[in-house]
Amino acid sequence: MASLALTSPPAVKVPSYLSSSSSSLFSRSSISFSTIEYPSRICVSNSSKCNLPKAVNASIPIINGTTLPKYFDSSSSSSRLEKKPVSSRANTKLKLFSGTANPALSQEIAWYMGLELGKISIKRFADGEVYVQLQESVRGCDVFLVQPTCTPTNENLMELLIMVDACRRASAKKVTAVIPYFGYARADRKTQGRESIAAKLVANLITEAGADRVLACDLHSGQSMGYFDIPVDHVYCQPVILDYLASKSISSEDLVVVSPDVGGVARARAFAKKLSDAPLAIVDKRRHGHNVAEVMNLIGDVKGKVAVMVDDMIDTAGTIVKGAALLHEEGAREVYACCTHAVFSPPAIERLSSGLLQEVIVTNTLPVAEKNYFPQLTILSVANLLGETIWRVHDDSSVSSIFL
Repeated sequence: MASLALTSPPAVKVPSYLSSSSSSLFSRSSISFSTIEYPSRICVSNSSKCNLPKAVNASIPIINGTTLPKYFDSSSSSSRLEKKPVSSRANTKLKLFSGTANPALSQEIAWYMGLELGKISIKRFADGEVYVQLQESVRGCDVFLVQPTCTPTNENLMELLIMVDACRRASAKKVTAVIPYFGYARADRKTQGRESIAAKLVANLITEAGADRVLACDLHSGQSMGYFDIPVDHVYCQPVILDYLASKSISSEDLVVVSPDVGGVARARAFAKKLSDAPLAIVDKRRHGHNVAEVMNLIGDVKGKVAVMVDDMIDTAGTIVKGAALLHEEGAREVYACCTHAVFSPPAIERLSSGLLQEVIVTNTLPVAEKNYFPQLTILSVANLLGETIWRVHDDSSVSSIFL
């Protein structure tokens, strides 16, 4: 049986809001790492510096002229947001455990929170069955389990369910499933007869396993929260991407936000509103099958502008790349692609590195294998955002105020 071994993630580049000079809200972590060069701009460690050129004063005002979202402002941080020593873990009933899907993100969250990851043994039997044993007491504790249901989706989902069951049977007071990427989220409705609604089924499985709460990042559609019969905290990763865009010298007059399909208009409109109410364009496409997209036409003007395409995920990259090609045909000067979840199913890497995109900006809700790095790729860390959300859930504080 193979045991879970958590190793420290490589320290590489991070956006400005993760640096030591940022606000105190993101200053719990006290661990620093040296910088390792990769062929792409990868940002994951929350205390190392980006090896990017010195940022020019950003000309994209964020949120009606405010440079950063309110929760990045050091003046809004309370004394509770000061650094917590690792030793404080003995005095708290909060326990943080990681599954095998994305241990690097879990470790970053723990560093930010000033905690150590809980000791857990996760093994695979020869026939593929999952074995989970908590190696420390969680009786009466508020337990958070970090496990995105990414590839291999079914194995990671089953592992999460067994972890939840183990915590419940160990008399944990509350169990929160922290799911940075919620698999099956796209199966959220019936588009044809005799189809399943797998998102509802997965929500039922997590609830019946014994979870008391779910914390998820950028769900594919808002109605997925209604599939759970337990509270759901929806974490929006937009502030992380917005802060990174603010570090670029792009004039707001040259900017246009593009939705790659009609279904993402609401998401793109919210993103554009926070970029000084930038103009909006829409790519109209029709699907002929799953993971197959065909671009039809463009609604809006992008001629001579910097187009920022916004989506919740990039899977095979067919939608993004065909949309980028259309934008270039319509006269766009540069095209950026921004998304939260880097699913990157083949042949996504070949498509994204073809040269149509100036930059592909994603987050580390999903682990990206080093073999999938390419020069235009930038990965931003959401560890601090998730860590702060976990603290607020544990303290029974407001989560929505983070995004005001």
